[in-house]
Amino acid sequence: MADADAALLRLGGVYTDIGRYQILYGVDLAVRRGRVTMLLGRNGAGKTTTLRTIMGLWKARAGGISFDGRSIRGLETPDIARLGIAYVPENMGIFGRLTVRENMLLATGTQGFVKDQLDRVLAFFPALKLKWDAAAGSLSGGQKQMLAIGRAIVEQRRLLLVDEPTKGLSPAMVDQLVEALLRMKEEQTTILLVEQNFRVALAMGDDVAVMDQGRVVQSGEMATLGSDEGLQQRLLGLSMAVGA
Repeated sequence: MADADAALLRLGGVYTDIGRYQILYGVDLAVRRGRVTMLLGRNGAGKTTTLRTIMGLWKARAGGISFDGRSIRGLETPDIARLGIAYVPENMGIFGRLTVRENMLLATGTQGFVKDQLDRVLAFFPALKLKWDAAAGSLSGGQKQMLAIGRAIVEQRRLLLVDEPTKGLSPAMVDQLVEALLRMKEEQTTILLVEQNFRVALAMGDDVAVMDQGRVVQSGEMATLGSDEGLQQRLLGLSMAVGA
């Protein structure tokens, strides 16, 4: 990828096994500062494993993972998070029986909010203010995703990893999430986003890495992939193009 020296996050030759099964086969990936990098690929290509490996939830067997020039391979997940990396998994990781407020409090690790932290999250997701005292389990799918991302960014983050945030959401909710994520980018939050909706990927992505069978097989600018239907078909198949 061009301008790789500007990478905030870099993976080089990363191999990850889960039990007896090898999932990643030498992943090379550069995520440039202040940009949105889309991580695309068919189901089972290794996208979620890549995010979880970055966060130390699954340990890389070989290869290098660096954040802002510092090796983070082998660090425990809380230590990685403290460097300014947040992860929003596909299952969102919220506590359904707790209120929106209680979920946010848990994310801060304090007994109260710093006002500007809270104002920042609610500026991105004003719907959460209306549901402040509601149980998180009662929220709509889109509102739950907003809460999950809000929890991740209540503390200032330099890098946000998000796994399929628009999956199963209505078009209106998708548009709201895209708008919020792009506003985070304007605040210089670097984003690595796994997404199956090609329309969303094209609207949000500056850069793209396409995975297949545990490897990155194509990387470059998102606009280049978006303008080449033949490349889309070869790398992603019809299932991605249909979502455009």
